[in-house]
Amino acid sequence: MESIFHGDLTVITFFPLIGALIVVILSILFRDSEKPMKIGALIVTIIEFLISIPLYTNFNIETTEMQFGVQRDWIPSLGITYHLGIDGISLFLVLLTTFIIPITILSAWNAIKKGMREFLVLVLILETALVGTFTSLDMILFFIFWEAVLIPMYFIIGIWGTERRIYAAIKFFIYTAFGSALMLIAIFYLYYLHIDQFGTASMNVLDFYKINIPYTGILGPQGLTFIAFLLAFAIKVPMFPLHTWLPDAHVEAPTAGSVILAAILLKMGVYGFLRFLLPIFPEATLDLLPFLSIVAIIGIIYGAMVAFAQRDLKKLVAYSSVSHLGLVMLGIFVLNIQGLEGGLYLMVSHGISTGALFIIVGMVYERRHTKLIEEFGGLSKVMPLLAAFFMLTTLSSIGLPLLNGFIGEFLVLLGAFRFNYIYSILGATGLILGAIYMLWAYQRVMFGPVDKPENRVLIDINLREIMVLLPLAIMMILMGVYPKPFLSRMEPTVQELLVTKFNHGVTVSETIQRKNEKEE
Repeated sequence: MESIFHGDLTVITFFPLIGALIVVILSILFRDSEKPMKIGALIVTIIEFLISIPLYTNFNIETTEMQFGVQRDWIPSLGITYHLGIDGISLFLVLLTTFIIPITILSAWNAIKKGMREFLVLVLILETALVGTFTSLDMILFFIFWEAVLIPMYFIIGIWGTERRIYAAIKFFIYTAFGSALMLIAIFYLYYLHIDQFGTASMNVLDFYKINIPYTGILGPQGLTFIAFLLAFAIKVPMFPLHTWLPDAHVEAPTAGSVILAAILLKMGVYGFLRFLLPIFPEATLDLLPFLSIVAIIGIIYGAMVAFAQRDLKKLVAYSSVSHLGLVMLGIFVLNIQGLEGGLYLMVSHGISTGALFIIVGMVYERRHTKLIEEFGGLSKVMPLLAAFFMLTTLSSIGLPLLNGFIGEFLVLLGAFRFNYIYSILGATGLILGAIYMLWAYQRVMFGPVDKPENRVLIDINLREIMVLLPLAIMMILMGVYPKPFLSRMEPTVQELLVTKFNHGVTVSETIQRKNEKEE
């Protein structure tokens, strides 16, 4: 029991599975009512969030080692272990997951009209898979959790989505499965390379950091392995031009699916870059840095410009994710402390603000049964509470100072300026475009005359819906006003990565110059 209050990763990872069993039992005991199993699932996810809080409160900012570690033999003959742990990179992704899931369940309270038991079970299984992905320190364990995320998400989109849900679900599955297959082949290569170099079999992620992978160019061993991991993670982010599955998945998914997709699932790709790509393949990373940075910038501007053209409010928010995550990736690829911390911070902020945007769109859709922007207008007159939350979330999304989006965006642009001021200017251009399309969308939906009869009778959000949006609004303000508790826990891990793998302390351009001089 004491370990739970200190932060037990095994309990935190698998507790939602117990909740799934509880939901099934409650559905059998109370066949005539869905309310008990909904309350049961909500309580389980709230408890899950509460038992994850000690990971934050007991996190030691004086060390760069993995914390709250659990390691047991699993398949010792193959060097496969049950190994969990977190650091400053994964801490807030775990907390973001446990924070968002109960909000998601509460948001779906009346929106899911059929198969509520199956929906709740899938969401709880998905929570275990997500937490497991962010805490696994064994490559096979990580891959199992990574793939396990795919299955419940596929069914959530395919069963509870809208008209083209099957198409969107299959497209999501094929894209992700393709990337995963490449990553698995690359894992096997690293596994056998470790055996060759150290004489022992190991799937430990930390052991993979020690492997000396020969780098003879992008078509050499390290380059090809790098590309395999890159494609797997770039699809999941998703980076341009591998993003095409995302708008379809968002538009067709139920609101709860879109929230989980935007707030947590997309972060798996960014996490993969930080946990695997950068530390295992530093030479290939440096070689492809200009290309990756340019692709990230294209994603920022392309996502913003395509969002401009959308008539569907949900698709507009979906393309805004492409743009924002392009900025996250730019922060990572500039390889300095400001950029990396900004990318991490913006990733968490995006999860909160974009999750809230999808919830708000879902609340309007439940009442109006359309997502077309032209069908709205003047909603602030009939739904003033929703309009207030929508305005706060919009301002958070565009990075207004004193809200969460500003801190991450400022740090990313500062880091980009240190790397190459042109990158910073181009990144800022994407942010300006983002502010224009978000505020324009808000104006068309919330202001103006209520000229559609259907909109005049809409009911404002109720107490349950306020309780869904209020925690998100509080986090937007808290992260914008007081970022220190978050940044202080990220910084040691980020600094360690830069020092050990990229000779941080000099600029990236100097690091590349030294690399070239060494090769000559």
